[in-house]
Amino acid sequence: MSQVALPTIRFTPMSTEALGKVRALEAVIRELPQAEVATDHLIHGGLYARTILIVAGTALTGALVKRATTLVLSGDVTVYTSDGPMRLTGHHVVPASAGRKQAFYANANTWLTMIFPTSATTVEDAECEFTDEADRLMSRARPDLNRINVTGE
Repeated sequence: MSQVALPTIRFTPMSTEALGKVRALEAVIRELPQAEVATDHLIHGGLYARTILIVAGTALTGALVKRATTLVLSGDVTVYTSDGPMRLTGHHVVPASAGRKQAFYANANTWLTMIFPTSATTVEDAECEFTDEADRLMSRARPDLNRINVTGE
């Protein structure tokens, strides 16, 4: 009989204070040269998966996420969470609640994939489903860096 293990890492909703800290960092980062970040989008089987590579030495902030997702991280990254900074190395599959806006610093090249169930059939619809800040996403700023696969299944 298999047993269910509770995850040791979880990204919970962030307090107003924690969100304010990420927004303050975001304002500083916005004034710096911007990294070119490609986004791989997959809509398949009722799921939307969004993958980016954060190159070592890059700091970035994410959008305010309004729905629960699964976040897959592989690499070496420091993440600012509701509990403060957390360094994650290796491969992690993390339950991530709605109401979060993470800041990331890649200590080494790090892949991030966010996954959630959806009935969206376009990337634009899926992006609007997970955030009200879709117009500020890197994938919207540089659509030429997007790789999109919508299977129709």
